[in-house]
Amino acid sequence: MPTPHLRREESGATFELGPDVTTVGRGRGVDIALDDPSVSRLHAELVRRGEHVYVSDLGLSTNGTRVNGRPVGRHLLVDGDVLSFGSCRTRIAGLAHDLADDTVELRRMSAPDLTRRECEVLTSLCRPALQQEAFVAPATARDIAEELVVTEAAVKQHLLRLYVKFKIPEGVNRRSRLANEVIGSGVVRPLPADAEAAIRRAG
Repeated sequence: MPTPHLRREESGATFELGPDVTTVGRGRGVDIALDDPSVSRLHAELVRRGEHVYVSDLGLSTNGTRVNGRPVGRHLLVDGDVLSFGSCRTRIAGLAHDLADDTVELRRMSAPDLTRRECEVLTSLCRPALQQEAFVAPATARDIAEELVVTEAAVKQHLLRLYVKFKIPEGVNRRSRLANEVIGSGVVRPLPADAEAAIRRAG
């Protein structure tokens, strides 16, 4: 099976994906460096799980990530998908064509598609737990609303949709169960301190 790789449409340059996580951006230290002003320093990640690959914007980039023209936060890829990081277009290749039929089942089980805003809500929700070694409660809807500068009602609507996507049943500690699920499945991961500081500086 060929190694999964990205091909930049403008120049034809190809970039092989690493065995686990491949970072994309225009800053120092990323695995795939794209010299384009619309690309953020740390723009997105491409994550390999067995034979499957998904892209995760994580809500960190300024101009967003799109798959086949649709803005995404996290999305499972199939061979031939066009990924746009800002205005930089690339195409993924080297994925097994016969895996396309089970992408719906894989999304249902472990990798639901998330919008950019949903990724931002999850990142904010899990931030307290990712910044402390000991277990702490996830952020409240009010905390998330203040961080993202949106209304608390909007955050609650996003959380309701996320409970459905991650199949979190009604009951006590629903936010905590959602946070545990997304951290355990790797949807939200702690960033290295130097990378997080660079993102804050870049805006």
